[in-house]
Amino acid sequence: MSRLDSMLRRLSAQRDGLNWAAAQTAGQPGDALDLGLGNGRTYDHLREILPQRRIWVIDRALNCHPSCIPPAEDFLEGEAEPMLARLAEQGAQIVLAHYDFGFGVKDQDVAEAARLSPHLARVMAPGGLIVSGQPLAGFTPLTGPDSIAPDRYLFYRA
Repeated sequence: MSRLDSMLRRLSAQRDGLNWAAAQTAGQPGDALDLGLGNGRTYDHLREILPQRRIWVIDRALNCHPSCIPPAEDFLEGEAEPMLARLAEQGAQIVLAHYDFGFGVKDQDVAEAARLSPHLARVMAPGGLIVSGQPLAGFTPLTGPDSIAPDRYLFYRA
């Protein structure tokens, strides 16, 4: 598979997974969380499909497209662990999270996801869903939408 086809497959899986998770959590109280703003595409999609929810964003730096800058009060800039601790201290209850941190080196990305999993668990509402590009630890794995190939994107319940 070409890198272009692989990217298109990943982006389609991401969109389908987020849409699925939004439908699954409709009516549940809580906020959303985008872990890894990047250029803001996912955040922009979350704003569209979750207009009624506050969307927290965590990233090391604000480097997104100007149209995708989150409100200052919802953007936590810095390393994920202290930012998740800050959310937990504020009593955040996340009903839908998207985990998209990574260095682009699979072993490092998997290790970071495992290390951050307990910190993410502290902010998740009971029964909340996590859509992730990396394997997470300590959550209940779910089968996502049929349109997504197994292991292309991962789904968890808190």
